[in-house]
Amino acid sequence: MFKIYLSTEEETKIIIKHWIRISNIKLGWIQDFDRFILKYVKFIYYYFIQRKIFSANFFMFEIFCSSPKLPKTLTGHKSWVKSIDYSTFGDNQLICSGSCDTTIRVWDAETNEQIQLFNERSHYVNCVKFSQYHHYNNHSNVICSASSNYIIRFWDLKDNQQLQIISAHTNSVHCIEFSQFHCGRYLCSGSYDRTIRLWDVETYKLLHVFNGYENGVSCIDISPLQSNNNNNDKSNSIGVIGGNGYTICSGSDDKTILVWDIETLKKFIVFKGHKRRITSVKYGSNELGVNGGANTILSGSEDKSVRLWDLRSNQQSQVFKGHTNWVNTVEYSPLVLSNKVSGNSNVICSGSGDNTIRFWDIRSNKEELHMIK
Repeated sequence: MFKIYLSTEEETKIIIKHWIRISNIKLGWIQDFDRFILKYVKFIYYYFIQRKIFSANFFMFEIFCSSPKLPKTLTGHKSWVKSIDYSTFGDNQLICSGSCDTTIRVWDAETNEQIQLFNERSHYVNCVKFSQYHHYNNHSNVICSASSNYIIRFWDLKDNQQLQIISAHTNSVHCIEFSQFHCGRYLCSGSYDRTIRLWDVETYKLLHVFNGYENGVSCIDISPLQSNNNNNDKSNSIGVIGGNGYTICSGSDDKTILVWDIETLKKFIVFKGHKRRITSVKYGSNELGVNGGANTILSGSEDKSVRLWDLRSNQQSQVFKGHTNWVNTVEYSPLVLSNKVSGNSNVICSGSGDNTIRFWDIRSNKEELHMIK
């Protein structure tokens, strides 16, 4: 009997490859990607990068691409799944999904079983998000949903019932997003009534209304936690948040991306370049180590393109083309290319109506790095 001695780097690569293979078997459901697997990979990324275990040869992206495709799907919805979200509550790993079949479903990511169902009756569910605010402050599992009946609802998983309704929009609510600061206390909503609204989740009160679009708001994001901000600050003043430089970005049917100042309620950047409706916008993150950090915005559109925008120059910095149908969602990735480890992530991904997920090098607008069909 003999032993094989491996370097720390080689051992780490084997562990990650084995972990990805196991997660593929257990978790399934690559079809609706949408930050799901990336959130798992993110932990591994931080753990090893921060401890500088890897040298210049970091093969995480290559290992991810070479891993087997996920074989399982979660079935139950009777129509299009328009939104999913993922969260961990204690030992439970949960997925929630919203659909045109008017239902919100909750799934156990370990067993792939549906464990909860909420019904919006006759209205499409456009967006679903887990509420971290309720988890951190009330120790409860709550899902927030936006629907075509102009209403935003909060659902309590434990009691299996509706917790709260907030309404002020006058048309379909297409998108919602919780703040990364103040433990998710603030909720932003975008609607086809051409407004963006900011809510206080603690009181369920409307704080601000942002006006300025000529068409409906199709997607939104709130800028990430600022490095100079104390996440434990419990100030009730939304002015304090604005004073820290927090902004909202939004995309619309009018083909523009607007950036809004939360404190002044005014738009101060307008990005133009997409030829059709904007379907997805995402801020970069300093925490994730994205090249350009929070000074970048990623967008996808029905014009089949993915674009990267620089908030410092107010200009488009990259355009990625290759999809043959609408781009429905875009996301920054913690995956890093081999021989490119510098503490920054250089990979972004996009999902499209052409039934593919494509990965791109953020520094180049050449052909995609990898494609999942």
